[in-house]
Amino acid sequence: MDRIPTTMPAVAHRRSLPISHPESLIDIELPVPAPGPRDLLVRIEAVALNPVDHKVRQNADPAGEPKVLGWDAAGTVVAVGTEAELFTVGDEVYYAGALDRPGANSRYHAVDERLAARKPATLTFTEAAALPLTALTAWEGLFERLGLRDGALEQTGTLLVTAAAGGVGSIVTQLARALTSLTVVGTASRPESAEFARRMGARHIVDHTKPLGPQLAEAAPGGLDYVFSTAGTDRNVEAYAEALNPFGQIVAIDDFDSLPIGVLKAKSISFHWEFMFTRSMFRTADQAMHHHILTQVARLADAGILTTTATRDLGPVNAANLREAHRIQESGTAIGKTTLTGF
Repeated sequence: MDRIPTTMPAVAHRRSLPISHPESLIDIELPVPAPGPRDLLVRIEAVALNPVDHKVRQNADPAGEPKVLGWDAAGTVVAVGTEAELFTVGDEVYYAGALDRPGANSRYHAVDERLAARKPATLTFTEAAALPLTALTAWEGLFERLGLRDGALEQTGTLLVTAAAGGVGSIVTQLARALTSLTVVGTASRPESAEFARRMGARHIVDHTKPLGPQLAEAAPGGLDYVFSTAGTDRNVEAYAEALNPFGQIVAIDDFDSLPIGVLKAKSISFHWEFMFTRSMFRTADQAMHHHILTQVARLADAGILTTTATRDLGPVNAANLREAHRIQESGTAIGKTTLTGF
């Protein structure tokens, strides 16, 4: 293993600016972090973009020091903390990290080992970097919040996945297809996104730019049993309530100011939040679930059951390429995941 330098290139933001501004993201040099007791120090090989990246950049001004973003990464372990026990130097890992620690848009990154897993052996660093955050969100939403059983193929019913060609939606669709017998109805608004969602496993496609009610009545005449809402929950909750069968369930991951949940009462519909960073943010006793989930995801990927959703790589990790990646993410038109590879 090469000697670890004392400083490293990184990309950060100093204040919230439109992504078109040349200083919205800037190239900087930072000290290489020292790993904490349970940390890994990872040499980053590839990163991927998620909505959380541009939301943090848009809504949080750093308090003086530049803030490094980036919560999807793959790389090689170059050092381990004094209490680390899951990995050794040289292991190739992938993870989504913690929202309240520096992000991974840097050459080296420290992460709690309980949040990481060995990279799928059959995937490149770039392909692997596209998976962690969305896979964790999808897995927790399906198997922890909605209470579905991993691998129980006797589970039937109908699942609606909004933005089924997006980062989270495309993984939800794949997991539901592979590990349950649910019929997946996905939403998409363009021919290319509809085709991608079908490749991921959606049986039917409805257009989320048009009223959902009549489309869902046609696509799922027996009603919905589950909804995985990645976007537009506040706008669509009445349509969900109408389409869901009694005792149906909704899990949502998007942000909104208010929700008229009274429409869910008559059918005793359950509403769940899914926020992948809860475990790391509150240092829960079961943080290692992220290690176990990502290990399962890696096995599925290596078995050819789960495919990477990396669709566009913009080249090395630098401010210019990350600004373009943020622009694509903010446009709301991304299919799958945008990645950056190398430094």
